[in-house]
Amino acid sequence: MILLLNKDSLFSTFGVNTFQDLDLAISSMAPSMVDYYLSDLSNGVDDTYLNKRSIQDSISIGEFSIYLDYDDEVYLEIEDNLQDFETGSLW
Repeated sequence: MILLLNKDSLFSTFGVNTFQDLDLAISSMAPSMVDYYLSDLSNGVDDTYLNKRSIQDSISIGEFSIYLDYDDEVYLEIEDNLQDFETGSLW
């Protein structure tokens, strides 16, 4: 799932002014806090399309990836970890 984030909200949540500062701030935080903030920012945002050729910079944190494109839009990609643990029938 790929979501278009409000860049101002993202930067203010992490207390930064640039995408490069965001990378430094995320690196210094506990992964659970980053997880919480990104999950909170993604609530109520609709799935969108991202042309991966237009990515200028990216940050990967666990199941989250944050992308900055050449139009200065910020996208959040959340990996779907849906695993099928059901076993098939033996007969």
